[in-house]
Amino acid sequence: MFDPRESLSVTQDGDRLFAKAQQDGVETVWARHEAQQPQCGFCEMGLSCRICIMGPCRVDPFGEGPQTGVCGADADIIVARNLCRMIAAGAASHSDHGRDLVEVLAGVADGSAIGYKIRDEAKLRRLAQEYGVTTQNKKPLTIAGELAQAMMEDYGMRQKAVKMVTRAPKKRRQVWDKFGLTPRGIDRETSEMMHRTHMGVDNNWQSLLLQAMRNALSDGWGGSMIATEVSDILFGVPTPRPTMVNAGVLKADQVNIVVHGHNPVVSEMVSKACLSQDLIALAKAKGAMGINLVGVCCTGNELLMRRGIAMAGNHLMTELILSTGAVDMMIVDYQCIMPSLGKVAASYHTRMVSTSDKARFPHMAHQEFHPHNAEKKALEVVRAAVENYANRGPVFIPVAPQEAVGGFSVEAIIGALGGTPAPLIDAIKAGKIRGAVGIVGCNNPKIKHDYGHVTLTRRLIENDILVVDTGCVAVATAKAGFKVPAAAAMAGPGLRAVCSALSIPPVLHMGSCVDNVRILVLVSALADALGVDICDLPVAGSAPEWYSEKAVTIGTYFVASGVTTHLGPMPPITGSMNVVNLLTSGLKEVVGATFAVEPDPEKAALFLRRTIEGKRRALGLDARSVE
Repeated sequence: MFDPRESLSVTQDGDRLFAKAQQDGVETVWARHEAQQPQCGFCEMGLSCRICIMGPCRVDPFGEGPQTGVCGADADIIVARNLCRMIAAGAASHSDHGRDLVEVLAGVADGSAIGYKIRDEAKLRRLAQEYGVTTQNKKPLTIAGELAQAMMEDYGMRQKAVKMVTRAPKKRRQVWDKFGLTPRGIDRETSEMMHRTHMGVDNNWQSLLLQAMRNALSDGWGGSMIATEVSDILFGVPTPRPTMVNAGVLKADQVNIVVHGHNPVVSEMVSKACLSQDLIALAKAKGAMGINLVGVCCTGNELLMRRGIAMAGNHLMTELILSTGAVDMMIVDYQCIMPSLGKVAASYHTRMVSTSDKARFPHMAHQEFHPHNAEKKALEVVRAAVENYANRGPVFIPVAPQEAVGGFSVEAIIGALGGTPAPLIDAIKAGKIRGAVGIVGCNNPKIKHDYGHVTLTRRLIENDILVVDTGCVAVATAKAGFKVPAAAAMAGPGLRAVCSALSIPPVLHMGSCVDNVRILVLVSALADALGVDICDLPVAGSAPEWYSEKAVTIGTYFVASGVTTHLGPMPPITGSMNVVNLLTSGLKEVVGATFAVEPDPEKAALFLRRTIEGKRRALGLDARSVE
């Protein structure tokens, strides 16, 4: 049975707010997860199929019941199709985020995106040149319009490859060409993936999975990379800046507004509205000391990276943040937003507002934001939040905030190294830094909240492995104190010396989950500098607590790019040992990297260390034995 006394988080604010929610009679994600037990074993293994109406079908993993669906699809086909559809959905979500930003860029160019502007003209010009847009003697808005049009072509079917695959090392691009993995168009690859998985189309599990990798690459080197680059143009390239994290960033004497989701188009305008002197004066007239904007999940990470806005929590904290009673309004856009939030908020005074034409939620007021009206809408909803301050009941803010530093874009990292990756390469060659691991992904109620993130990170940095992270894990490691320069004391002697010399933390916050592509750009720069492929580098990836379809896509484009990637939870593939074997070993012969699944972060740390030391050995660098 579900025990409310059980510690469900490694964080103080998580445990204390969970107890508060229980006391208030508020149902949370953990209670709903418990109520679902036992979860469907066929679904966990990927052996159930509902693609056509002849089903739903399932295959008996013990060989005693049906071994094919009604159409004749066996376990290999069903498992592969299900996984491919997860990857297609994940690629669509992040790539559609990128499309939204391209439309804003086009709106800035033609004057219809009121309140938005070009914040980094230098990056606009660099990216335009990369896309073949001439910039000489052209005004920034003209360049922006032409670049937006060029990027829109990446979403279609008129090109042989999405433009930014040229950022990958030549050796990596040759691998993609050899196996037919080069992504041709962002929407094209998702559409073809859905077509192939329709009943009666592609029934070869191997070719299905190859297309899934091409689909994932269309996001990683296409839609997501576009999203990050255009965000930098519109909102500024992130630079290191101090911030605060955990539930303690809420303030009892101020109007607290929380932004949640993934779309900086909304949160950017909300942050601007919170600076309105008229609204601040109204807040004071209502008895508050001011307006306090904080974030949860990735739209918060976007603001943290560029504005130093504080982060209240990650995915599994979103319900608990409401239970403080201190949130006057939560403004959401899309992705990773639990439909339960409106119901939870109803137990307090919190007003919930949804803003996207693509995402509506129960028990939320809907105020649709578009580029032409976002500035006006933001002022309206912030005013409503201020008006709601008077309706507060008791407030419980369980902890003091933790200091952190965020904002490590690729430009910021290279800048800190003197404008070249050479010092980082020298530190790796000298063994001061053994290698690097990108830790990404979400939270999952199947795993103790933030335990996988914090434990894995601690074990890696104490063994001289640099960690870069994004998304929900970035909040977890910041709360654990890993994201201040003083945290170098927790690192091994080599990494500690490097971090101390550069005054940086041993864990670098690289942004929201769409910003995983910054990691791809960074490892590509390292590979080019060394004259090797990405798969040769002493680097690895990890998603210790992943849950979403986007995470499957991210993991797939990392592996397809040559980065061996660890997963905490097992994907729903164990119904086909052929699929399992391909993903965990067979892909080595195709893309030079594989997946590995290990729920225990202590054991995962050993696996990642062995992977990195093996890469060092293959490069002719000194290698440590890992026991």
